[in-house]
Amino acid sequence: MQTFENIVIGGGASGLMFCAHLQDKSKTLLIEANSKLGAKIEISGGGACNFTNKVVRSNDYLGKKEFIEPILKEFNNRWLLKWFKDRGLEYRLKNGSQYFCKNSSKELLDILKNEIKGVKVILSTKVFEVSKKGDKFIINTNRGKFFSKRVIVASGGLSFPKLGASSIGYEVAKSFGHSVNTPKAALVGFTLQPQDAFFKELSGISVEVILRVEDKNIEGSLLFAHKGISGPAILNVSLFWNRGHIEIDFLPKFSFDTIKNSSKQISNLLPMPKRAAKAFLKKLEIKDSNANKLTKKEWEKLDFLKSYSFAPAGTFGFSKAEVTKGGVDVDEVTTRLMSKKIQNLFFLGEVLDVTGRLGGYNFQWAFATATKCAKEIENI
Repeated sequence: MQTFENIVIGGGASGLMFCAHLQDKSKTLLIEANSKLGAKIEISGGGACNFTNKVVRSNDYLGKKEFIEPILKEFNNRWLLKWFKDRGLEYRLKNGSQYFCKNSSKELLDILKNEIKGVKVILSTKVFEVSKKGDKFIINTNRGKFFSKRVIVASGGLSFPKLGASSIGYEVAKSFGHSVNTPKAALVGFTLQPQDAFFKELSGISVEVILRVEDKNIEGSLLFAHKGISGPAILNVSLFWNRGHIEIDFLPKFSFDTIKNSSKQISNLLPMPKRAAKAFLKKLEIKDSNANKLTKKEWEKLDFLKSYSFAPAGTFGFSKAEVTKGGVDVDEVTTRLMSKKIQNLFFLGEVLDVTGRLGGYNFQWAFATATKCAKEIENI
């Protein structure tokens, strides 16, 4: 019978960072379903891992602000940058806001692997069930049973199933009476309704837009794709969309008044790729004539481009999603990351119902919750 002080389920960002902050690592077992640690870290950010952002606020997350704020305040982006820099990581600021590894995500992953030396790690191990008898947890796996004083669930969400993503974190939570808000694909592209099928003809074209969903205005690039629409702005808006319409301004910061007297063709005057302009004119049944020859009714039709109402058919799904929104209800978890229902059961990172926007926010959350939890346990 192998008994440990801590058993960590999941060898991703939050699981590794939790182990890195333990003083006596020999009393901890890390169980990873994949054949290697940090597989998602390795491929993120195009292989350079965008691990945090220049500005990190609770408003950048979907979730309960009163739960998110104290954790991010204690372990913010400045703390994270210093922690990695002190261990030799070189990073760079890209797009004016995101911090990436200078060369490769492997550099960040190697630091984490080095920091967990002493922890017993078992790979390619599937957790079937977690139960508790007295003050001991029993973790039943394909490699037998393990026992521990504490269980730390750091198993992530359902995105990237090809990297071994599973629902085990949610199943463990439910087995101990926790509420799990329905997991959904997030930071993901949208599929199309029949009326918007012409978008597929524009596959490969990117345009700058403003998207409006509920009370959010999101600026950025929209990419027309073969399956639907994607791009940074769409990925971010998918975080806040559940069902219904999204309003798209395809001509942000542009006024038709500046071109109404022009003798040039309207497709040459709209601030978007000409192929896209022609497709929208065709959709609106407007002849591509000189701007100064358009009728009042045609100008009214063009206003549609400033407030295009789009209802996604759905999303590209978990296989294409960057993260999973939904998860363990944070009303049932303390800001020390421990269950309010079960003593010594902890939840970290993406398995919680807190999800960040595109741009390093989810790694920031994973690292912050992991460090908070480890330091709280060390002080018990």
